[in-house]
Amino acid sequence: MKRLLILASMLLGLAPVAQAADASWWNQDFSYRKAITIDTTAKGGNITTAVGRVPMLIRLHSGNFTFDGVNEQGNDIRFVAADDKTPLNYQVESFDPVLGVALVWVDVPQLGADAQQQVWMYYGNPKAQGADKGGATFDADYAAVYHFEDASGSAPRDATAYANNAAGSVGTVDGVIGKAAKFDGTHGLKLPGSVSTAVAQAGTFTFSAWVKPDAVQPGRVALYARHQGTQALTIGLQDGKPFVQVGEGDAAPASTPGEPLKAATWAHLAVTAADGNVQLYVDGKPYATLAAALPAMNTEASLGDDTDAATAAAGFAGLMDEVRLSRIARPAALIAVDAQAQGAESKLVAYGTDEKQAGVGFGYFGIIVKSVTMDAWVVIGILLIMAAISWVVMWQRAAYVNRVSGANEDFLDAFRHQGRNILALSRDPAAARLEHSSLYRLYKVGAAEVWSRRDEDGHDHIAPESIEAIRATMDSTMVRENQRLAKSMVMLTIAISGGPFLGLLGTVVGVMITFAAIAAAGDVNVNAIAPGIAAALLATVAGLFVAIPALFGYNYLLIRNKNVTANMQVFVDEFVTRLAEQQRVAAPAAVAA
Repeated sequence: MKRLLILASMLLGLAPVAQAADASWWNQDFSYRKAITIDTTAKGGNITTAVGRVPMLIRLHSGNFTFDGVNEQGNDIRFVAADDKTPLNYQVESFDPVLGVALVWVDVPQLGADAQQQVWMYYGNPKAQGADKGGATFDADYAAVYHFEDASGSAPRDATAYANNAAGSVGTVDGVIGKAAKFDGTHGLKLPGSVSTAVAQAGTFTFSAWVKPDAVQPGRVALYARHQGTQALTIGLQDGKPFVQVGEGDAAPASTPGEPLKAATWAHLAVTAADGNVQLYVDGKPYATLAAALPAMNTEASLGDDTDAATAAAGFAGLMDEVRLSRIARPAALIAVDAQAQGAESKLVAYGTDEKQAGVGFGYFGIIVKSVTMDAWVVIGILLIMAAISWVVMWQRAAYVNRVSGANEDFLDAFRHQGRNILALSRDPAAARLEHSSLYRLYKVGAAEVWSRRDEDGHDHIAPESIEAIRATMDSTMVRENQRLAKSMVMLTIAISGGPFLGLLGTVVGVMITFAAIAAAGDVNVNAIAPGIAAALLATVAGLFVAIPALFGYNYLLIRNKNVTANMQVFVDEFVTRLAEQQRVAAPAAVAA
């Protein structure tokens, strides 16, 4: 039992040294927290201008969050500023711990330039109720925000506090963030005209959306259109090229088209208007400009078509995601941040390790363990059994060889104190204390052979021919002693040679399953691949964990065993030589008598 406890302690030693939780824990009722860093330096988002208030997308998945200890609906998640004191507003777009995916918008009050800013995410409070602030996450100048997370076929809801819900219905499919609206080219959505969406004469305005055309549609395609009398604002594609037009008819001023959008590829499209100037952005970068002031408009707008135009443009066929309307002209820095943070791959947001209030964190090891597949667990389980067996063998063999070596030293001291009478120790009752000595066992066999031959012959000496027979008997005993020394050593050789190969088998199978799952999902990105590959490599680590200690232990025991064997060989030679010498002395005396 004692050995099993020690082995259990060694296995527990595999756990990574956890990060100690910061002493300034925001709320003691929450068991866990996670550091999230917004990096605007050159190594991150490379934002060189202060942005201000930003609704930042926090994209959680199995590659950066374990979903262990969190409420099924995400009711217990909270976001706190870098001071670990100030709660931040947030809005949950979707939360699915079963699939290991969550999308949360966090209201960052001030996003600076060329700096790293930290946000804490707390979770793990069974008593907590949902604290989703909904529309408060978006500042008052956002007139409408559509995530399209509603059920397919229902009217999209506005995520802001203004509740400018759309009219009409579209299907929804997986988008660049969560769900996206699927437009078929014939039906669009109507966005309400309200006080919050009204635009003053020469006023300010921002439209932004993620767009994914099914194909490059010829001619003019409307993405967003708004009409009031003879005035209009149209944002769309001309032969696949983004454009913005202020006014009705072909003579109305429009931006000069540039490079077309790629078919079946997501692109972030944004338009801002202020001070008689309209700016068009694609993927966060300036694309085109138009010198025009917006007309006053308070009517409803169209999304995905332009049926109110005198000459209706074709309807949009493709996907739209995260459509936003603002009453102000958003700065270029914010447009760039949105394009980066909302995309599938972003260097702007980095996720740290999960920490536990008691001071033990999940860390990266927790992410790896969470991603280990069943086949890898089977291999790792076999390897842990092999490791336990090899440690037991090393323990037992080391204890045995230590006991034998110590007893051999005691025997040699006692043997050499007997002087010329090499058989005196064989009939000494006190010699029983030397029973753990392999040399003593050899000595007993040799001495027994000598005594038996003397008793048979009735003389104090034995014939010279019998000495070789005595050596042969002692050699056979020495072979059995070597077998006792090498007992179970084969388990170490199996661990050394078989452990890495078993680990490699687990890794190869794990990598195969990871790539098969990615192929089935049709989503290839580093966040989807990395956890599975890291988990698969855990099997190889386990194999090396078995083999390396076994290799060290085997080499150590092998040297110790060779030393014991050498001592036995020397003793056999010494015993037989001294016996032969004793018989040569005794033989002349017998002849003289």
